Amino acid sequence: MIFNHLDRIVFAGDSVTDMGSKNPVGEGLFDNVGKSYVRILENMLATYYPEVYLRITNSGISGNTSRDLLARWERDVLDLNPDYVSICIGINDVWRQFDSPAITSSQVMPEEYEENLRKMLSSLTGRVKGIFLLTPYYMEPCREDWMRARMEDYVAVCHKLAAEYGATLIDLQATFDEYLRYRHSSYLAWDRIHPNQIGATVIAREFLKHCDFDYAHVPVKER
Repeated sequence: MIFNHLDRIVFAGDSVTDMGSKNPVGEGLFDNVGKSYVRILENMLATYYPEVYLRITNSGISGNTSRDLLARWERDVLDLNPDYVSICIGINDVWRQFDSPAITSSQVMPEEYEENLRKMLSSLTGRVKGIFLLTPYYMEPCREDWMRARMEDYVAVCHKLAAEYGATLIDLQATFDEYLRYRHSSYLAWDRIHPNQIGATVIAREFLKHCDFDYAHVPVKER
């Protein structure tokens, strides 16, 4: 596994990351870390690697666009001195174009989305051990659907910037596209966005694929 003892991993994002976490930063006992894929990742890491203590921090806030996340980036990410940072943002950048089409001031176009992400990624260069960039997604198999088609523009931005900044790309759109070959999106999320516990587990599982996670790991008694 890529994470070391006492590493701090900060997960930045919107409601998909937040899911009831303590705001602006959730971690520690009880449900402070929320019930999203972040909770499942903490469960899995602690279960399979009990000898490796990891500080899991949820910096997701529901409703955030990339513009909102950038505005609180220093306080909720940089000032926490993370070892690893995970960024999962962009769904609301797209969604506001469809659920609030007349309120153009709340919409984040692809050009601004790219610039916002670029600022976040640039600020992490040389400061962290690794960056995970999770693409936004829409759980809709019909690629002609307006929102599904628009989401591709934002996914493409993530692919471009991950390559440019050496971030680990986790393509959640492709992950859900594959899963939807077998089950309807309502099995994962009624609104095709906010995952239930199965949907959150799909995200967590995909994340772990990029962490050299070993399900057959035998804990080491002494560090």
